Amino acid sequence: MSFLKKSLQRNRNFPTCYPKTAKIFVSFASLWLFLVPIQLPSGDTKSRPFFRDVAAETGLTFRHFTGAAGDFYLPEIMGSGVALFDYDNDGDLDVYFVQGAMLTPGKKPLFPLPAGQPPGGRLFRNDLIPSGRLKFVDVTSEAGIHAEFYGMGVAVGDYDNDGYVDLYLSNVGPDVLYRNNGNGTFSDVTAEAGVSDTRWTTSASFVDYDGDGDLDLYAANYVDFTVKGNKKCSSAGGVQDYCTPAAYNAVPHRLYRNDGNGRFTDVSASSGIGRISAPGLGVAAADFNGDNRVDIFVANDGAANLLWINRGDGTFKESALVSGVAYAGDGIARAGMGVAADDFDNDGDIDILVSNLRREGCSLFVNDGSGLFTDATTARGLLRPTFLLTGFGTGWLDYDGDGRLDLFIANGAVTFLEGLAGSRYPFHQKNLLLHQESDGRFKDVSQYSGAALQLSDVGRGAAFGDIDNDGDIDIVVANNNGPARLLLNESTPRRHWLRLKLEGVKCNRGAVGAVVELLRRDQPTLRRRVHSDGSYCSASDLRLHFGLGDQADISEIRVNWPDGTKEIWTDVHADSEIKLRQFSGRAVR
Repeated sequence: MSFLKKSLQRNRNFPTCYPKTAKIFVSFASLWLFLVPIQLPSGDTKSRPFFRDVAAETGLTFRHFTGAAGDFYLPEIMGSGVALFDYDNDGDLDVYFVQGAMLTPGKKPLFPLPAGQPPGGRLFRNDLIPSGRLKFVDVTSEAGIHAEFYGMGVAVGDYDNDGYVDLYLSNVGPDVLYRNNGNGTFSDVTAEAGVSDTRWTTSASFVDYDGDGDLDLYAANYVDFTVKGNKKCSSAGGVQDYCTPAAYNAVPHRLYRNDGNGRFTDVSASSGIGRISAPGLGVAAADFNGDNRVDIFVANDGAANLLWINRGDGTFKESALVSGVAYAGDGIARAGMGVAADDFDNDGDIDILVSNLRREGCSLFVNDGSGLFTDATTARGLLRPTFLLTGFGTGWLDYDGDGRLDLFIANGAVTFLEGLAGSRYPFHQKNLLLHQESDGRFKDVSQYSGAALQLSDVGRGAAFGDIDNDGDIDIVVANNNGPARLLLNESTPRRHWLRLKLEGVKCNRGAVGAVVELLRRDQPTLRRRVHSDGSYCSASDLRLHFGLGDQADISEIRVNWPDGTKEIWTDVHADSEIKLRQFSGRAVR
């Protein structure tokens, strides 16, 4: 590891490809930040956040492989993602981990795979049902998945509406679509589906943008990196370090329209999506302006973010600047990594959280209901806890079941950290758990949340869902050059909850894009949307989770289906999972 030791001895704060103005900005920002009074967590001693890492004890043994051999190829430090999805329809969540590979075969890797771990992405079947015990089994080979390429991300969705969730794997190179055969196996249908892109694809989203009842696909691309064209970048101390994306040219993204016959058509050009090149990393699709059409937000690394507003005629208008989400409140582009898009403040519209680079802080964009956003990062108490961390996978989750969405961010640096001199892999940081208080501000409760939140890893992808089906949200974290973490939620006290699984009939089978309102007597209305996208290169559980606090009296459930139909259910009982099938409720206008 001599090359790392030499680098650490001379490394300082920034690679030389950062502009001097950025250094000046963060210096002033750092000074201002530490003049702000420290915000202590809530004094509510009755509520105890607690997460336990149970990956090893449950058989979820996976370690990410970067393929690093001393060349500082940019993909090595950027991967990779993870998916939570029920591939076998048995009622519990299975896990897929994206894996790296050698970009220059024949070289000796600095960090080889552990003995016994096969190469390539891995699929783990959850045997909670019917065994009653949380246990994972590696079924990659028997499932017919052979993903021994340089993987970056994963998206899940039932693109053929057969009731089984399919897998789209984004790579540094050709992407792959695996169709779920419904018998525990998958088939590579990339060629016949027409969705392979040879560029470096990161996050992707299955979304019905044209409202025809099947899932289309948006794929974000990053930069034009190639092994042959690898650039050399240096730290402020003059030693080689990983480059920022500014060293490469950004590339256009892709939009594929589902033709309903197993094939997709590339409509990047005709839709307008392909006219802009941007270093995309995080993607979230939702109706951001309230016109009942699905829009697409993209977090870009070191460039203005994108907000593609759906015109309803098959085309999109890029509106990030006029909408207030292109830049942070100071007008400066951030290094956007992950995205969390949900109605965190329960006011009926979709807000956006973007995780950013160290010394930038995250960006919280609050929606006014019409698709105009305000940067509320500081006002909501999020700048200080995120400022010295590089955030990647992120998501809104009500970890304590009080009805308010909290926030988790997986962190890990992308250039050498000066404080980790002597570390074998000097990029590791702790993750963040931020509790939303009753006043809408967020408090860092990480240090009170158990040993699992004190681990220091190189966090990348994060996926969210109730993995043990006990009524609260758990987290799977994919770490760069490190072991996967399964953060099991054991927070107390136990509160009431409701989990919904939606099935579309006229709309797409998984009801992606549906918005659900939960009404309670004398309590705020809770709103959630069905989606698996967001975070960073990852996919989360499609089921909807509602924390109900101490009030289990549900008056009704309202579902706004993606095709515009609306239904109400009134006979709903808390502390259970309920399946809602389109046209089985009471129709409303």
